[in-house]
Amino acid sequence: MMYLETPPRLIETKIFSTMPDQFRRKGVRTDWAEANRPGVPTDSFVEGPSFDKDGNLYIVDIPFGRIFRIAPDGAWSLVIEYEGWPNGLKIAADGRILVADYMHGIMELDAGAGRIRPVLTARNSESFRGCNDLHLASNGDILFTDQGQTGLHDASGRVYRLTPGGRLDCLLDTGISPNGLVLDPSETVLFVAMTRDNAVWRLPFMKDGSVSKVGRFCSLFGTSGPDGMTMDAAGRLFVGHASLGHVFVFAPNGELIARIKSCAGPSCTNVVIGGAKKDRLYITESGTGSVLVADISGL
Repeated sequence: MMYLETPPRLIETKIFSTMPDQFRRKGVRTDWAEANRPGVPTDSFVEGPSFDKDGNLYIVDIPFGRIFRIAPDGAWSLVIEYEGWPNGLKIAADGRILVADYMHGIMELDAGAGRIRPVLTARNSESFRGCNDLHLASNGDILFTDQGQTGLHDASGRVYRLTPGGRLDCLLDTGISPNGLVLDPSETVLFVAMTRDNAVWRLPFMKDGSVSKVGRFCSLFGTSGPDGMTMDAAGRLFVGHASLGHVFVFAPNGELIARIKSCAGPSCTNVVIGGAKKDRLYITESGTGSVLVADISGL
């Protein structure tokens, strides 16, 4: 039971834009796809949506090491293709574009020059297990997840914080597949999607910046689990689910208040709020290479 009295509101979606055929790698297999989508034809797998100041939507294509820019009219252009697996992407208020790359770690993209460079590739000479997503705090901290192939069989996924001064803090090292993450509006609580636990964990910050009293904020179900997330100014959490074809919207108390239904496939992997009034939710549906949009003004 994810609600108390009132069933969650149903919000429909429509397709904003779909990857053009010219960019699809049909019939091509990659090591990433072999490990993460065995036996499933994968001509793309889009993730990591984030808007720049001009209203362009940036997304990644994990298996083929590509980052795309989608114009407000839905037109696609390739920003970069490189040897890597870009998974999460966030654009800072100053325009800086940061990427969580499963192969390399935390990277920075220069979109104008079409170049990408490493920011952080290891911790104490130990390589990361596979960085998945990141969130940018208002003070410049970079919060990111190191998921790898962790799960219920291996609860050793990590959540890190990289400060502007270069200090790297491990906030959690017992994660069950840590994936998307987002701070609450006060930036005193961090929410982390634990995909293979099929739950979202709540990590309150203590006065010294560490986390304690970590708990499950909500639990879900399905063959996969919660993936990318975002939160609005009212503290409502939007959770993309990678196998149920929905984005679930939770109130600050953890009650399910709405479900946003995919009009394409079931792999709702990540989300971002956009629009001039911040009343549209954009969703990457990775299986079809589509970006969906929903009107959330009525929430």
